[in-house]
Amino acid sequence: MFGVEIPVRAHRLAQPDKGTGIAMNCTFGDVTDVVWWRDLDLPNRSVIGFDGRFASEAPEAITSEAGRAAYEQMAGKTVFSARQAIVELLRSTGELLAEPQQITHPVKFYEKGDRPLEIVSTRQWYITNGGRDEELRRRLLDLGRTIDFVPSYMRVRFENWVEGLSGDWLVSRQRFFGVPIPVWYPLDEDGNPRFDDVLVPEESALPVDPSSEPPVGYDESQRGKPGGFQGELDVLDTWATSSLTPQLAGGWERDEDLWSTVYPYDLRPQGQDIIRTWLFSTALRALLENGDAPWAHAAISGFIVDPDRKKMSKSKGNVVTPAAVLEQHGSDAVRYWATSSRLGTDAAFDPQNPTQIRKGRRLAIKILNAAKFILGFPEGEAGSTGRDAVTHPLDWSMLATLDQVVATATEALDEYDHARALETVETFFWTFCDDYLELVKERAYGAGETEDNGQASAIAALREALETLLRLFAPFVPFATEEAWSWFRGGSVHVAAWPTPGQLIESATSELLTLTGEALTGIRGAKTDAKASQKTQVASAVIAGPDGKVELLQLAEGDLRAVGRIDDLSFEHGPEVRVTSIVLAPNDEL
Repeated sequence: MFGVEIPVRAHRLAQPDKGTGIAMNCTFGDVTDVVWWRDLDLPNRSVIGFDGRFASEAPEAITSEAGRAAYEQMAGKTVFSARQAIVELLRSTGELLAEPQQITHPVKFYEKGDRPLEIVSTRQWYITNGGRDEELRRRLLDLGRTIDFVPSYMRVRFENWVEGLSGDWLVSRQRFFGVPIPVWYPLDEDGNPRFDDVLVPEESALPVDPSSEPPVGYDESQRGKPGGFQGELDVLDTWATSSLTPQLAGGWERDEDLWSTVYPYDLRPQGQDIIRTWLFSTALRALLENGDAPWAHAAISGFIVDPDRKKMSKSKGNVVTPAAVLEQHGSDAVRYWATSSRLGTDAAFDPQNPTQIRKGRRLAIKILNAAKFILGFPEGEAGSTGRDAVTHPLDWSMLATLDQVVATATEALDEYDHARALETVETFFWTFCDDYLELVKERAYGAGETEDNGQASAIAALREALETLLRLFAPFVPFATEEAWSWFRGGSVHVAAWPTPGQLIESATSELLTLTGEALTGIRGAKTDAKASQKTQVASAVIAGPDGKVELLQLAEGDLRAVGRIDDLSFEHGPEVRVTSIVLAPNDEL
């Protein structure tokens, strides 16, 4: 019809078993056509303009008089009218094999309209990204392997994106707001832009807005005039500027001292859904500019999902804004809930039953109450505070356990596993409150029969534990810990040194605290079974335990007697730690 020779090419998307096995590629009918055009590097023959009508001038590929005459039958027509013109042309030449029939097939529609989309061709700006450069693609994959992804399986998303690139990164956008693309185009004597003769400013002149500043060698009066210039009206894609986050934050090209100090960075925290955009584009820009990775580690978070495990989004109408939650439960509670979720794992939130947030609020209140209780005991004199004042085996056992917590939490945070760090600290804290505080509070009050009853040791251990726990909890429950810290320490807990395991005596063992907690649980259980108050006096009790463990338990005999209100406490050997006999005062035997 148009006298244009049609080449036949091979492509992976062709379906040899469908029809003739040959697909017509008409740029641009749909997205697949665009893929073919890119992959096969086909010529661009645009016929539809921005007004949705066929261009008035025939494409250069149509050279014959008959072909141009045929094209004139469609020039200026809409797509719908042009279809009818084609049918009439085929009918007039006798080449119409059958009358057209209505069909239904999927096409892309304008998001808020009722018309199909037509793809038009425009000049755009790109950044080379490896989609058409195998060497750059390989370098990007190698770069990704130098980054420590947390969790590690998130790296495959980066690699899949890089390996699936089919074209360069389109960075120009037709929007009103945005970062300008700092270039101009000279106009010929007819006022037409010479797009291939781009006018670029000196690097020292940046930033430049070409819509309000003329290029060097021109003045503003020549804007839009024949022989003058026109500024680029497109602006940069959002990711084209946010991909420079490390450079913008690090003083690149502005503060050399800062830049050399912070770059490359240590950590990029971000969501999993923008690995293909923010993480990839940032890594690409760093590779192109500096030849390296912009950070050593990438911590990838999950989504916040609703109770049905669906991602929260405006379109689904399941978004819960945090304002009301913060007002009702407090910032510490919400932060606790957020930090309880591991990296890469979705966090479910149910506004009707925010169990984890309530746990966070209860923890914050418990931290404040425990601090108030501990600080109610008088601090020892200078030289008899801290670990130097600790003498009691049970106190050393608690500190030994706490040192293990510090080591585990520190290791978890070094591995960017904040959830494990919080879980470790919180588990110890509740044991500390439920068992250790109860066990030593009588001693801390100064109760006992001997002159050296270990009061100073208990108070010193309690204060040492409080100071350490507040620093451990500070990243997770920042406001409660800051408040409690201000009650007995100057400055902020958030700039205090991170705790490290302290010096312990050789005999210190965390097992004593565990065994004593088990014995305390047995004493409480025996009283509960007898339907007696925990304050009920006990005339006598016997605690059994395996060899070696009974001897350890005897080191905490005074504290067990005090917390259980036991007049006569004895020990015997047995297969497990348990209370084998208890007699309530005056003579209620169990």
